[in-house]
Amino acid sequence: MADSAPATGIGASPKRKEDFRFLTGRGNYTDDINRPGQTYAYILRSPHAHAEIVKIDTAKAKGMPGVVAIFTGADYDKGGVPCGWQIHSKDGSPMVEPPHFPLCKDRVRHVGDQVALIIAENLAQARDAAEAVDVTYKELKAIVSTADADKPEAAQVWPDAKNNTCFDWHIGDKAAVDAAFAKAHHVTKIDLINQRLAPNAMEPRAAVGEFDRATGEYTLYTTSQNPHVIRLLMGAFVLQIPEHKLRVVAPDVGGGFGSKIFHYSEEALVTWASEKVRRPIKWTSDRSEAFVSDAQGRDHSSHAELALDKDGKFIGLRVATKANMGAYLSTFAPCVPTYLSATLLAGVYTTPAIYAEVKAVFTNTVAVDAYRGAGRPETTYLLERLVEKAARETGIDRVELRRRNFIPKNAFPYQTPVALQYDSGDYDSTLDIALKLGDWSGFEARRAEARKRGKLRGIGISTYLEACGIAPSAVVGSLGARAGLYECGQVRVHPTGSVTVFTGTHSHGQGHETTFAQLVSDTLGVPFESVEVSHGDTNKIPFGMGTYGSRSLAVGGSAIVKAMDKIIAKAKRIAAHLMEASVADIDFKNGEFTVKGTDKKVSFGQVALTAYVPHNYPITELEPGLEETAFYDPLNFTYPGGTHICEVEIDPETGVTQVLNFTAVDDIGRVINPMIVEGQVHGGVVQGIGQALLENCAYDPETGQLLTGSYMDYTMPRADDVPSITVANHATMCTHNPLGSKGVGEVGAIGSPPAVINAVLDALLPAGVTDISMPATPHKVWQAIQSAGKAKAAE
Repeated sequence: MADSAPATGIGASPKRKEDFRFLTGRGNYTDDINRPGQTYAYILRSPHAHAEIVKIDTAKAKGMPGVVAIFTGADYDKGGVPCGWQIHSKDGSPMVEPPHFPLCKDRVRHVGDQVALIIAENLAQARDAAEAVDVTYKELKAIVSTADADKPEAAQVWPDAKNNTCFDWHIGDKAAVDAAFAKAHHVTKIDLINQRLAPNAMEPRAAVGEFDRATGEYTLYTTSQNPHVIRLLMGAFVLQIPEHKLRVVAPDVGGGFGSKIFHYSEEALVTWASEKVRRPIKWTSDRSEAFVSDAQGRDHSSHAELALDKDGKFIGLRVATKANMGAYLSTFAPCVPTYLSATLLAGVYTTPAIYAEVKAVFTNTVAVDAYRGAGRPETTYLLERLVEKAARETGIDRVELRRRNFIPKNAFPYQTPVALQYDSGDYDSTLDIALKLGDWSGFEARRAEARKRGKLRGIGISTYLEACGIAPSAVVGSLGARAGLYECGQVRVHPTGSVTVFTGTHSHGQGHETTFAQLVSDTLGVPFESVEVSHGDTNKIPFGMGTYGSRSLAVGGSAIVKAMDKIIAKAKRIAAHLMEASVADIDFKNGEFTVKGTDKKVSFGQVALTAYVPHNYPITELEPGLEETAFYDPLNFTYPGGTHICEVEIDPETGVTQVLNFTAVDDIGRVINPMIVEGQVHGGVVQGIGQALLENCAYDPETGQLLTGSYMDYTMPRADDVPSITVANHATMCTHNPLGSKGVGEVGAIGSPPAVINAVLDALLPAGVTDISMPATPHKVWQAIQSAGKAKAAE
């Protein structure tokens, strides 16, 4: 009788191990954690974008029922929240790095800035007391515009940042680019805005701080993608205590998308204040608070030019970008528009000369940092919009223009002119598969049918590349990173043969408990159900670097593989002793150790038990136990790539755009769990559609007030905005990690925005519209159609 058990190894799609507790309400999130004697914190935030704090009167508030303590910037006696990456300007000078104290001391610099911490017996009492805190402000002129921030007349956010400039950085060969443009047959130019986005994970941020008077140790429970880095930054720089005196626990986290990588002021405040009041303190953000305190994403303004020869080959590219940092430098903000963005300007193309300039500016807005894709969506959007426009201007078919400039499959490893070296790829194949699945050849018939119904139909394409698993540590350290970027994996085989994996990565929706269990089950031959994955507690796991940049499998999984290699090597020695054979003659496969050329065998479970019960064991040669730790520092980034195709239909009477079909064909290297991969791509595509058509953080240019501070004004994608999404993979293996995996978490959000906007513009071309900015809202689309119609009538 055939085995009816579901497949659980590499390449299978078992149900996610973690979903039972999530679906039955048994998840353990930070807000679910309550400590004995716990108090509650409310943070009084600035109503102004820019103002001096003249006076804070807390006397009345301190006397209100339930109030335990109130702290202001004058009370705070520790360090500021540090930035984790330093960038140098063209002239070699370091970036301007202003202090960021968890409580403002003399001035507020964006709406939502922290003014006072109110601690009470319950949240309602803390809120009531906050209303009684009397703050006198002297309002100042604010600047929120990325494009205008460096103008001489703009309000100055920081006195040390002349013209609000944080740094003025560049990469590439300017002379080579100038020479290419001098001989160009055609030059295409484009100006683009990559608008600011709010991350909006389902679970808002939360933190519980606790101080143990007996040991002098602090514990922080927090919604983090990155617990060890939080411990490093907060312990060393903010609390200024030995790192081992701080434990950081990140339990279940309900989504992050990058916004929970960073070290936030609220985490520092509740931990610091817990020692002052000698009681645990809990803070949980509400959604309105999240809009003015969570690090936001994107916000780039760019001008780009592409030089082509007479055959349509790209010969030069130059880009000038202004990147908004907000009022403060968030943890990894400086590297997003520079080393995570400009280094990808070659994309999938053989452009021989590239030069990019990036000016980062301060404004009176919420800090900006990595958001799903972190720099790669911005670069892909710029590049794919520019290539699409070049195709229109030159008359070369847009698919043919891309194909003509692809890096060929046989050219790898391929050195780009902007630092990176790609190890593998097959861009023609992903393009061919996408064209077939998206029925590109049949589109014109569908366009004609839509025209009969009075609709405008369009199809758009994006051929993209991203860099994942940022590495290696030695290189990123030389580029300004203030932390390593390796990963740890610890594999503990228990006496009965079950396995616990301790990983420095963190899961907040990616399915690590399933994927890592599949990896271990497939490698060691133990049942899938017998593998547990532990993460998120700095007291349980070796030092790790968290989850971001699609690094968990490629970097974290590789560390686990290296640890399992050590496990197998030791287990072979034990098996050799049990079977009285040479270690060189021992094979291991499907959970069994065998002696070559014989029928002798012992199971993995038998070896595990022997390791812990050393009655028949080479105790003088081997230590008891079966547990190994490995660290993996990648030699290079990994480079997923692919083709995304979007098809839309627009109602010219209303400007409403409907996304009808979306095809995503990605090369992400080896796939461990196809179901999880498909889910990751679906989620990323939906976020990309949200940016392309719906989402935008808007600030009032005069007052600096956030105009989109709730779901009444900030439009998130809903079920009826999501089309049928076809997902396919075409793998070329990563050549420098043991898994061959490249990463999938961000590809959907990278390839989709330009595919959507290119489709919208394809639909609008018959109406005379040649450009539109994100988000292409119904009002914006309708206005573009009307303006084009009036212009045509005036000719």
